[in-house]
Amino acid sequence: MLESAASVVLLAHISPDADALGSALALGLGLEAAGTEVCVAFSEPTAVPESLRGLPGQHLVRATAEVPSDPDLVVTLDVNSRERLGSLQTLLDSASDSLVIDHHASNTRFGRHHLVEIGVESTSVLVAAILDRLGLAIDRDMAANIYAGLATDTVGFRFASASAHRLAARLLDAGVNPDELMRPITDLHPFCWLDMLSGVLGAAVLDPSAAGGRGLVSTVITQQAAAGMRQEELDSVIDILRTAAQAQVAAVLKQTGPDQWQVSLRSRPGGHAGGPAVSGVDVAAVATELGGGGHVRAAGFGFRGTPAATIEALTAALAL
Repeated sequence: MLESAASVVLLAHISPDADALGSALALGLGLEAAGTEVCVAFSEPTAVPESLRGLPGQHLVRATAEVPSDPDLVVTLDVNSRERLGSLQTLLDSASDSLVIDHHASNTRFGRHHLVEIGVESTSVLVAAILDRLGLAIDRDMAANIYAGLATDTVGFRFASASAHRLAARLLDAGVNPDELMRPITDLHPFCWLDMLSGVLGAAVLDPSAAGGRGLVSTVITQQAAAGMRQEELDSVIDILRTAAQAQVAAVLKQTGPDQWQVSLRSRPGGHAGGPAVSGVDVAAVATELGGGGHVRAAGFGFRGTPAATIEALTAALAL
């Protein structure tokens, strides 16, 4: 399919992360090297997130208005549902063919053809396998994009299998510099982030009885608190909040409009400090129950209502 298409559009989900954009750029660079007319796009935001602008292959990214309307093939990467394509979802109807490449358990099998493997750590792992199957050598630029997706989706390889570590070693051999690549993605924030962070974390609430006694820690980022912040700063809060030892589940409510919230969820395996070992929480299942989706350890959903109503709905879903 990829070999025979003369023109290919690669689509990442709205607000692309390192796995979505990295996967698209890696595959795009490979197809470009093979002589295919290819571009990469996403509907929101209007530009590549600042933290991801160091990923190689930025020349492939097109604004939505510049994306061909009738390519031979549309490929979605790291997208679990048609709706996550935003305004670009109509390309699925106008393109001659479509292929969905993803690793989310919540994938809805939209589109015509599917390469959905839930057991792999990142969509970029699937892209590496595709490049190998096409006989396209993974150079340093492709390797950097694949590594970025793999490193972020495994939380710095904490949840990576032996095969994922072997792939990472191969990517390092291709010339990837992990510190140089990952520092702007995961480690750099503007000074004003610290002020926002102190207020948001200081308002965190712990509910030790939630999720069958596994515990829920949550906080809210209002539009006022988020003013002047990049999406990267808002998304980073959950990774600090989830370190609370008394809660297996963490939730950050990010306001997107009046009584509108985008909720990020994280879970971790095992028990909490001083307590017995208990099974982990599948937050993908919880998010799906609330109209969202994601992974076992990282998921999200949208909700309309007050913060209290949002937490109430989440707590009820955690009790199922």
